Amino acid sequence: MRSPLRLLGPVAAAAALLGLVASPAQAATVLTSGHVDVLDIDYASGALTVNVLDGTGSTDVERSPSDVTFRVPVAAKHTNVPTSPAWSFLGTGGTAWILPQSQASGLLWAGWNTTEVPSGVFQNNRVSFQLTNVSGPAGFSVYTASGSTPTVLFDSGDGLPDTLNVNAGAHTHANWGFDAPGTYTATFTVTGVLSSTGATISSGPKQFTFQVLNS
Repeated sequence: MRSPLRLLGPVAAAAALLGLVASPAQAATVLTSGHVDVLDIDYASGALTVNVLDGTGSTDVERSPSDVTFRVPVAAKHTNVPTSPAWSFLGTGGTAWILPQSQASGLLWAGWNTTEVPSGVFQNNRVSFQLTNVSGPAGFSVYTASGSTPTVLFDSGDGLPDTLNVNAGAHTHANWGFDAPGTYTATFTVTGVLSSTGATISSGPKQFTFQVLNS
């Protein structure tokens, strides 16, 4: 029996052989400073989707979470974390790496948005963010703070999953905390209950990678 590649002719056969070679994996986009919506939620044509809205450049770019690494530099390191019980979610060593809820030079200003979720589509006009898993060297948290009082939204240290209900049309920034340097992978799923049918739709699990530096 003649080889299928020989039947194709020399040019087509060469192209077919090249197709058998796996293409190299796409390099991750590393985001280091500026505005970014870690969870950029969209609902269209019956699908609930989650992207990263990269606003660190002159033009906003939507990226797949799997193609992005969020870098947390040494400048995000705090060595004076309060020792009161209210702050224990940041660990007990007095040191944490924090991307702040207010914009700061040289750091990512990280948040989320549901501005592309139309009003009235989901029950109670909201969707739910669920943190289902975190892998990494220590604890991961997301919180807001008013003065010296934190409000913890997600905390891998007290058991998962954690769920946060978010209104449609929202755009929010928060503090993103890491208890030690290293690489973290946080898995989020976004769900909503349709007002029209009562059916729950899901984005499926999406993984987000954070690289926390100590030097």
